[in-house]
Amino acid sequence: MKKFNEYAVVDLGSNSFHMVIARFINGAIQVIYKNKKNIHLATGLNANNELSESSIMRGAQCLALFAERLNGFPPEHVRVVATHTLRVAKNKHKFLMAAANVFPFPIEIISGQEEARLVYLGTMTAESTSSTDTKFVIDIGGGSTEIAIGKGNDLKPLIAASRPMGCVTYAKRFFHDQKINAASFQQAKLAAEQQIESIVNTIKNLNITVAFGTSGTIKSIYQILLDLGVCVYDGIITPKRLDDLIGYILEFESFHDINYPSLSQERKNVFVSGLAIFSGIFNALGLKTLQFSPCALREGVFYELIGGPNCQDIRQNTAQSLSEHYNIDQRHAKQVVKTAKYFFSQWQQQASITIPPNTESILYWAALLHEVGLTINFSSIHKHSSYILKNSNLPGFNEEQQLLLSTLVRYHRKSINIDAIPYFSLFEHKHIISLIQILRLSILINNQRNPEIDLQAFQLKLLNNKLTKITLEINQEFVENNKLILLDLEQEKKYWKAINDWKLSIAIS
Repeated sequence: MKKFNEYAVVDLGSNSFHMVIARFINGAIQVIYKNKKNIHLATGLNANNELSESSIMRGAQCLALFAERLNGFPPEHVRVVATHTLRVAKNKHKFLMAAANVFPFPIEIISGQEEARLVYLGTMTAESTSSTDTKFVIDIGGGSTEIAIGKGNDLKPLIAASRPMGCVTYAKRFFHDQKINAASFQQAKLAAEQQIESIVNTIKNLNITVAFGTSGTIKSIYQILLDLGVCVYDGIITPKRLDDLIGYILEFESFHDINYPSLSQERKNVFVSGLAIFSGIFNALGLKTLQFSPCALREGVFYELIGGPNCQDIRQNTAQSLSEHYNIDQRHAKQVVKTAKYFFSQWQQQASITIPPNTESILYWAALLHEVGLTINFSSIHKHSSYILKNSNLPGFNEEQQLLLSTLVRYHRKSINIDAIPYFSLFEHKHIISLIQILRLSILINNQRNPEIDLQAFQLKLLNNKLTKITLEINQEFVENNKLILLDLEQEKKYWKAINDWKLSIAIS
C-alpha cells in the first residue's frame, strides 16, 4: 500500500484563513494546493472581546469547505493553528464547538510567543543567511505583530515576542470610516512604537545584520514599491523608500481611493494601518534595510509537522530547560517520570479507552516539572508550580497543551476541585481525570525521595473496569520497610473519597 504523502497546514488568522497542502519529495516540501478565505475574524470582536455570531458562522463555513479538501487525510498529517483573535476571544469555546461540527481536525490556539517562534522557523528554513548573522523577523498580522531575533544557524530565536497590534485592530482604532490623514497615521505609528518600547534597547544591543518581513502587509509594501518602479533589482525596503511610499499613501483621502495594481480590494481595508505599524517598528529599531520573505508561520508549522532535518520535539527541550532553570532535583524528577510511565502502562492495559500519545506525553512533562514552584515555598508548591507553568513562555506548546500541563500540576497534591478544571477542546475530560490520578500516585510514592524504590512492589488495578476507581496493591515486605508511604496513601484515600465516583483502595499482598 502506497504511503500517504500529503500534509496540510491550516492557519486561522485574524484577517484570513489559509490552507496549504504539500508533499514531501526528496527532502523538500512541494506545495500542491493553496486556499485563502478572507474571514475578518478580528472585526467580529466587540469591546468585551467576544466574537459575534456572524463571525463564528463565517469561520465555520470556511472550515467546512476546507474539510472537503482534507477528506481522507490522516489526523497526524494535518495541523491547524489559530492566532491572535482566538487567543483573546472570551467566547472562543463557541467558535471551537461550531468548528467541531463541520471540521474533524483539532484546532490549536498558539501563544503569541509560539507564533513568533514558528514565524522565525519558517523564514529561516527558507532564507539563505550567513552563520555569523544576527537575524530579525517581523510579521504583521490582523490582530498582533510578531517579532523574533536569532543568531547564526540556530533555528530557535533568542527573542520571540508578540504585541497586540494588527492591521485589522489598528484600522478600527485609528482610521475611522477608513479615512486617511497624517494625524491618524502618526497616532497609529506612535502607538506601534510604544508597543515595542520595552524591548527596543535589547533588540538594538543584539546588532541586527539582516532583517526580513513576512505576510500580507509587508508583501503589499514590497509589491507597491515594485509598482512604483523601485526595489526592482534588490527587493529591499529602505527608510527612504518607506518614507516615499508613506508620502504617496497620505495623498489619498480614503482606503478605497488607493490605486496600485498589486493592491487587492480586500487588502485596501487594512493596508494603511499595517503600513503605520511597520513604519513605527522600522523607525523605533533604526532598521537600515529589510527584505520581504514569502515564508512565515505556515512554513514553520510544515517544517515541524513533516519533521525537518533532525527536527526533535521542541517541547521536550523546553521542559528540560525549564527544569534546569528552576534547579529541579533531576534525580527525583526522573524517578517520578519513571513511576508515571510504569503506572500509566498498567492503567492503559486495563482501561476501556486509549489515551493518545500526545496527551500521555504531557503527563510525563508534568511529572518532570511538578516542583518548579519549590523555589517560592513548599506549602503551596502545587499552586506555585501551576502558576509558573501557565504563565511562562513554553516554546512548542500550544495554548491548551500548556494549560493542561499547568492543570495536572495544580492538582498533583491535596484537595481537588473537579469543577475548576478548565474546558478543553483538544483533550477529553475523562482522560484528564485519569492523568491527574496517575500523577498524584506517582508523586506520592516518591515523597520519601528514595532512589532505590522498587516499582515492582506496586500493582495498579482498575476496580471493575471503572476508570476512576483504582486499587493499588503493595508488596507486604515493601510496606514493612516504608510505613510512611502507607500513611500518605491513607490521607490520599480521603482526598479521593471527597470526589463523586472516585475511589482509591490499598491492598497489601
